[in-house]
Amino acid sequence: MKRLAFPAAVSVLLLMGCAGEKHREKAKSDGPSSRNIRASDVRDAVPRDEPLARYGNRSPYTVLGKTYRVLSSSKGYHERGVASWYGSKFHGRRTSSGELFDMHLATAAHKSLPLPTYAKVTNLDNGKKMIVKINDRGPFHAGRIIDLSYGAAIRLGVDKTGTARVDVRAIDVETRRRSSVKIADGTFLQVGAFKKRKAANKLAGKLLAAHLKPVSVQKSRGLYKVWIGPYASKTEIEFGVRRVVELGYERPHTVKR
Repeated sequence: MKRLAFPAAVSVLLLMGCAGEKHREKAKSDGPSSRNIRASDVRDAVPRDEPLARYGNRSPYTVLGKTYRVLSSSKGYHERGVASWYGSKFHGRRTSSGELFDMHLATAAHKSLPLPTYAKVTNLDNGKKMIVKINDRGPFHAGRIIDLSYGAAIRLGVDKTGTARVDVRAIDVETRRRSSVKIADGTFLQVGAFKKRKAANKLAGKLLAAHLKPVSVQKSRGLYKVWIGPYASKTEIEFGVRRVVELGYERPHTVKR
């Protein structure tokens, strides 16, 4: 793929190289992951207040001779329609937003929502629901409103049926952030407590390697305690707890300095 000198041109190239190519080639060679993953392995995307992606938000844009317009905001978006999914053919490639596509994560493609947008998707055929991060463009197929990653399709039970009737509702991240109950400064998660500093330092090193930071070791009542944080809201705490559990450690508890 040649690099073009102008950002706008690069944006179009990304769009056509990801979403447009997806539409043309999916039927030929796309498929599931070579990994044996279960629905429980796919976590909900965690809504975050992020700036618009540098690429993928140009409006209007044209794919396969049809012109589409990107919404100025995702606020209030709610639609029902048909979902499909995409996977191995595009794993590791750039999405329209510029992020790498990981078919095992809870992401999706949409024709008009700003990138990124977080949305709650409900499979109307079986009642399953989850939160996805929309970071790509598509599906450019008549009658479909959203293209799920393979991982999201597994969670929602769409991987076997190929398509499903879904309800898509955008999440207002800014309102969600403001309504999140604030916690006083100095709230941490305690991941472990040890009699010897060496053991505490070992755990702290593993947490740092897993990009959980800041990490600190606190001495209190004869024990060396491993803390991560501080955190400013319940949303951040829930994310930290989830990451610790995913790494195979016991569920941490909150402490205040």
